Amino acid sequence: MDGDAAVIVVGAGPTGLLVAGDLAAAGVRTLLLERRAGQSNLTRAFAVHARTLESLDARGLADELIGTGQPLRALRLLGRFDLDLSRLPTRYPFVLVTPQYETERLLSRRARAAGAEIADGAEAVAVRQAGDGVEVDVRDASGDVRTRRAAYLVGADGVHSSVRRALGVPFPGRSLAQSVMLADVRLAEPPADVLLANSTGEGFAFVAPFGDGWYRVIAFRHGERLPDTAPVELDEIREITRAALGTDLGIHDARWMSRFHNDERQTPRYRIGRVFLAGDAAHVHSPAGGQGMNTGLQDAANLSWKLAAAIQGWAPDGLLDTYEGERHPVGKLVLRSSGAIIRLAMVKSRLGRMARNFIGGNALRLPPIAHKAAGVISGIGIDYPGAPRAADVPLKDSGRLYEALRDGKFVLLTPDPSVVPP
Repeated sequence: MDGDAAVIVVGAGPTGLLVAGDLAAAGVRTLLLERRAGQSNLTRAFAVHARTLESLDARGLADELIGTGQPLRALRLLGRFDLDLSRLPTRYPFVLVTPQYETERLLSRRARAAGAEIADGAEAVAVRQAGDGVEVDVRDASGDVRTRRAAYLVGADGVHSSVRRALGVPFPGRSLAQSVMLADVRLAEPPADVLLANSTGEGFAFVAPFGDGWYRVIAFRHGERLPDTAPVELDEIREITRAALGTDLGIHDARWMSRFHNDERQTPRYRIGRVFLAGDAAHVHSPAGGQGMNTGLQDAANLSWKLAAAIQGWAPDGLLDTYEGERHPVGKLVLRSSGAIIRLAMVKSRLGRMARNFIGGNALRLPPIAHKAAGVISGIGIDYPGAPRAADVPLKDSGRLYEALRDGKFVLLTPDPSVVPP
């Protein structure tokens, strides 16, 4: 279709930025629409897992991102169970703690440098599919509406996706936790641990650093069901944090506070004709385990090269359908695993928490279970049917496989004929 772009991407969060950057780097005309006119303060992701770091390494971004945060070689679950990541079969056997805006900054720079057109303050208000393309009505900051056209559309515009709603795609699921409070604060007594989280019978609290002296606190009280519009008081956050962590860490000087509810949902379809859903537009779940942004980025990495192949005319029949076939089961797995963690965190009774602690602690001491859990949360243990993860193997004459992938081309691996098997 002769339009404004070959692909329009809606949503300039991490998922949309990775798709746009990959497509532009492959020479595909790409338009990225972002409703926000400026940088958002809605950073909710602080964990970049190993599988995501591998994807970023193949794009030349991993080392720079690691320089913005702190690697943790164990992830503490429910405030008491340490999940060892140091034995993961990867160059990155850790979880990187860094605020989401650092990931977005690098991906935005890459997308712009590759030639993607990024339109800020541009809201997709309607979507229509024609036989050979897609039309999107876009409202700019002045209120004017213009129709943009492309061969394909990617909806990466979050849990309240306007693309998904415009197409009438259901988003079934349920709310897991109501009245979850967020606050960006200073701490008079910063914790010794990089990440701090715990759950008691009264509530749950999580503390993570931005790296500049500010901290994000997430807190909720079991059973509380206030609407998202209810005001947030710093004293309430202090109270729940004390109950969950044993200290409020001297919370003071909040620069931003908000309230939201946490849902667990997944759309039954990731592809609707020439439109694809990715990231939170396709699946949303508990933040437990820090898998949300990572799952979206891995959606993007799976989809982008397939769209480029379709645009450039060399995609085999059915290639675009493999996106949903491969990524929908992964989204379902992440919903189950993160949902299990948050449900365990929300156990109220003392007896229930004792049983949880005993069973969970003993299970993670068993190497097969610990290995499986680390593989799922990090993404390293997730493969597609008939397509196992490609390890970053050393190459005879050109460094590592992921370095060889940075020009965006396929790499054919063959055995070294000079190496004789034992």
